Amino acid sequence: MELTNLLYAVNDGKATITLNRPEKLNALSGPLLRDLNEALWEADNDRAVHVVILQGAGRAFSAGYDISVPYTDRTTDGADYRGMRTLDDDAWQLERSQRLRMALWDMHKPVIAKIHGYCLAGGTDIALLCDIVIAADDCLIGFPPVRAQGGPPNHMWLYNVGPQWAKRLLMTGDSITGADAASIGLVLQAVPADDLDDAVDELANKMAMIDHESLAAQKRIVNLGLELMGARTLQRLAAEMDARAHQSPSVVEFNRISGEQGLKSALEWRDSKFGDGRASTEYQRRKQAQEERNR
Repeated sequence: MELTNLLYAVNDGKATITLNRPEKLNALSGPLLRDLNEALWEADNDRAVHVVILQGAGRAFSAGYDISVPYTDRTTDGADYRGMRTLDDDAWQLERSQRLRMALWDMHKPVIAKIHGYCLAGGTDIALLCDIVIAADDCLIGFPPVRAQGGPPNHMWLYNVGPQWAKRLLMTGDSITGADAASIGLVLQAVPADDLDDAVDELANKMAMIDHESLAAQKRIVNLGLELMGARTLQRLAAEMDARAHQSPSVVEFNRISGEQGLKSALEWRDSKFGDGRASTEYQRRKQAQEERNR
């Protein structure tokens, strides 16, 4: 198995998959997603593996999809076969990319997402498809592109946090810390960044002592229950709604600014009016207290 965008290792019943584009904050490119899909199915096929840990190298889990190339020029693999001429073309491309990520849902073995630094946009698409998410308490989680680029082409927010918090985060693009994410159920647990490795290993080591057939049975019944509640259909709809959102004037303007002035200018136009972009009043309280202590 040749992987150019990931690191893959198996030890003591655990397969560790590391997104390995640290210079890009592990931005999700088409080649990286194909590598991830291959690595996940390799782990699922290996009887020595009981549980998978998904993590990111460097300063972030993943800062999102690789948008260094203008959206209208991007396809999953860089080949301009179908292109982006119509809404259906867009949905077709999004669904093709989604199928690569859905391995996290469809594989039999459990996957623990270990997130630190930034888990934004596409980073949340893969993290929230994992079975369990453990976060550094100071990491940032959110989907800022909803402000002017579309929506999540995968959607597990509703099932983790309910309709009001899902709307709160996806109607503003605001982010929350790992600590706040744990308080609303978006992640299972948040721990100090220095303790993140130990917290994930403690859980993974317990799972590694259980037969993978039993682990698969538990994962499958919970996921099938979610499918009975519409979870898989909602993933298909998420791709279509993202394609629909791409038709909005703000997306056209974002792409115009990115093409004429560069991505940095487009992101500043998208985000600057939102201030620090933090959703939690508890975060604001902590921030104010810290500022008062620093005076």
